[in-house]
Amino acid sequence: MGGAMEKITTIAIAIVGVAILAALVSRRANTVGVIDSAGNAFSKSLATALSPVTGGGTGMNGFVSQF
Repeated sequence: MGGAMEKITTIAIAIVGVAILAALVSRRANTVGVIDSAGNAFSKSLATALSPVTGGGTGMNGFVSQF
């Protein structure tokens, strides 16, 4: 049973990999926008996680407020 699950996992990873590659090279892909959005989301999450320590919060623009 472990061998079958390994094969299924390998196939699923391959499908996801092909989908990611297709999205990156597509002419209609907004790759820069997606990467920028992911970076902003990570930045806001990090600022929120650190806010109890730093005493700041996230403002309208996503930057940590020190006031």
